[in-house]
Amino acid sequence: MRVELVVGTALPAALATMLGLASPALAQGDQPTLLGSYGDWGAYTATPAGKKVCFVLAKPKTSQTSPPGRKRDQSYLFISTRPAENVHHEVSLIIGYPFKEQSDATVEIGQTKFAMYTQKDGAWIKNVAEEARMLDAMRKGSDVTIKGTSSRGTQSTDQFSLKGLAQALDRADQECK
Repeated sequence: MRVELVVGTALPAALATMLGLASPALAQGDQPTLLGSYGDWGAYTATPAGKKVCFVLAKPKTSQTSPPGRKRDQSYLFISTRPAENVHHEVSLIIGYPFKEQSDATVEIGQTKFAMYTQKDGAWIKNVAEEARMLDAMRKGSDVTIKGTSSRGTQSTDQFSLKGLAQALDRADQECK
């Protein structure tokens, strides 16, 4: 699977917000630029309001809901670096629906599990002190499974391939030194 973020169209509003790319109506120069595709991941950069942002992004290999067949928007797993905010390798998720309020999403990488706090349709690692360990597990793993519950009680399970993640991160890091 090739990661595709349609650069010629508006970035999904939630993704733009999570990356700090201002509003959904991005200025022309704020649109992300693909730095390269690596396995199932893409490396991107953007410069909203003159502040450089670098990120890597993947879509899930598989998505399931329970009950089956529930409609939802595309989910994305990404890791962003925003030098102007001193943010380096922030792991985030856009799930494609509003999460149940005050619920956690769970992340499994092999036998290792992490909790993510949720807000609207986004999720971030709950214990920031574990973010480096999570990223290390992602670099070494083959896939990551993320489970969450929607505001309507629908359970979802998304599995993302980690093939190419390390190379995509290295490329994004070169761009956002």
